[in-house]
Amino acid sequence: MHHFLPATSSTVHWGFFDPRLSPVLTVASGDLVQIETLTHHAGDAPDLLMDAGITEVFDSVTDRGPGPHLLTGPIAVEGAQPGDVLQVDILTAVPRLPYGSNLAAHWGHLYGEIPGERVTIYEFDADAQLGRAVFGYDWTATALADQPGTVVAPDPAAREPALPGVVVPLRPHFGTTGVAPAEPERVSSVPPGDHGGNVDNWRIGAGGRMYYPVQVPGALLSVGDPHVSQGDGEISGTALESSLNGMLRLTIRRDLPFTVPVLETATELLVHGFGDTLDAAMKAAALRTLDVLVRCFGLSSKDAYSFMSVAVDFTVTQVVDQRQGVHGRIDKRCFPRWPLAA
Repeated sequence: MHHFLPATSSTVHWGFFDPRLSPVLTVASGDLVQIETLTHHAGDAPDLLMDAGITEVFDSVTDRGPGPHLLTGPIAVEGAQPGDVLQVDILTAVPRLPYGSNLAAHWGHLYGEIPGERVTIYEFDADAQLGRAVFGYDWTATALADQPGTVVAPDPAAREPALPGVVVPLRPHFGTTGVAPAEPERVSSVPPGDHGGNVDNWRIGAGGRMYYPVQVPGALLSVGDPHVSQGDGEISGTALESSLNGMLRLTIRRDLPFTVPVLETATELLVHGFGDTLDAAMKAAALRTLDVLVRCFGLSSKDAYSFMSVAVDFTVTQVVDQRQGVHGRIDKRCFPRWPLAA
């Protein structure tokens, strides 16, 4: 079955995951979902980043927080139960509008050295898959992202040239996607966790396959925080934020022992760890990668430990989402008999 899930005031929730939310769509395992996702940064340049549908959501959805992210869903998958794994294949991710926003914010990694909040607006060249900054401006009235859905009135006089002659590669992906957490309460969309959420790995785009451990019946998947580009680290505070339309395939897996979010691409498997510090995130990623190598690939813990030191790359995912992230990268070429095929 092929389903269409638009982003409207009745199909989104703003800033949280909550297992008590009723699903806005129910699908069978293996179904396709064509989905719209909206950036909560559309108000940074409403003349470029907002259309009538986005304006309707910003005007109508008043229940916001504690996080800032707009999420479409939740989507229930028939038969999904705790202990299962929800496989989310991302088949396409395409910008809704040809503009996006980056915010250097007060939670950015170098705010002490580069204080102040600055918005930089980029325009996309879809054919070349490149972005170019068109202007930037400083925001001084209040902390821009502390009020989810802030709309900044366009001020041509404040808009300054930015990054002349520089291009950035487009990497469309979904920054915050996950199943509902187990506890019956509202959970902020900001920190990532074992349900997924704000993982912010730029590889969670077209061609990627995410595995989420199901926490509640139906899984209750929500998708949002769309990005068009991001570097590992997301150092200034946000990625290049822009609304995306995507095509997903949702499949229940009962043959995988994952208890944490795992990403598979054509060439690699990435195991995510989170912590209050980078040291804690690194330790979590290392232990979780070790566990995957033992449980999925049949290595002894001693063999897995040796393999990790000589063949696994550990990379900072992001340092700006309250809980910091590190992912361990396993090259699929190391295992000629790949055990995870559906």
